Amino acid sequence: MTQSHSRISKAVIPAAGLGTRFLPATKATPKEMLPVVDKPAIQYVVEEAVAAGLSDVLMITGRNKRPLEDHFDRNYELEEALSRKGDAGRLARVQESSDLATMHYVRQGDPRGLGHAVLCAEPHVGDQPFAVLLGDDLIDPRDPLLARMIEIQEREGGSVVALMEVDPSQIHMYGCAAVKPTGDSDVVKITDLVEKPDIAEAPSNLAIIGRYVLDPAIFGILRETEPGRGNEIQLTDAIQKLAEAEHSAGEAGRSGGPVHGVVFKGRRYDTGDRGDYLRAIVRLACEREDLGPEFRDWLRRFVTEEM
Repeated sequence: MTQSHSRISKAVIPAAGLGTRFLPATKATPKEMLPVVDKPAIQYVVEEAVAAGLSDVLMITGRNKRPLEDHFDRNYELEEALSRKGDAGRLARVQESSDLATMHYVRQGDPRGLGHAVLCAEPHVGDQPFAVLLGDDLIDPRDPLLARMIEIQEREGGSVVALMEVDPSQIHMYGCAAVKPTGDSDVVKITDLVEKPDIAEAPSNLAIIGRYVLDPAIFGILRETEPGRGNEIQLTDAIQKLAEAEHSAGEAGRSGGPVHGVVFKGRRYDTGDRGDYLRAIVRLACEREDLGPEFRDWLRRFVTEEM
């Protein structure tokens, strides 16, 4: 029988990382503020949460992340200058970020990993399920992954993780899931998770990507999770314990529910890697109505004549 579950309304976006792969650009600028065409990467992520119906957004930040807060706040001086110039188009784009969602911020005092960052959200989230969106993964709005994950969580309870098939040679870069099929072709039940396994030890080629819908039981597990790979508290380890508890005798009904995975086959842009970041900009620019036609023509000439 389908159970009734609380409607998800809150999104958590961990954004406390140092962005060392993009140094020196991120020495004074948060990596989340690096532009993808003409919007910072973090705005795409907030827009995705809002499109899925999550207008209450908590951002986990750290030192030197003040520009994130400023971006989603009003800039009255800039707005007044644009208004005086009659530049309605740019004024609307400036105001768009401040009108997107109800934004909240909390600092992660110590860089103790993604699991610790999520634990920092507990006072804001409380005892309700919530979504976690990582800023390095941009999901094309034409492929509503998060909405599908919320649908599965509200139907099945527990937690839901986004999965994507990767080349087996790349699985050591991701968390990896062992799964069982369900009645939905794009949904699996997760029986085990391994953080960045060796190729020979990977249970599948299904990699965890940066979207989660989590039962609040995750907080109790995170408080007891010892540092893992990289001496950090790994969110994957805590979710693995949720899946393990669900399959342990006597745990059903008090484990936080099952852990499902939605296997995503849509368009994903990885901005956490320099090469993929550049490819994301090119792909998104090519698809823009205002930039695409001229940019695609230039790109064809560049590839033909200069490569």
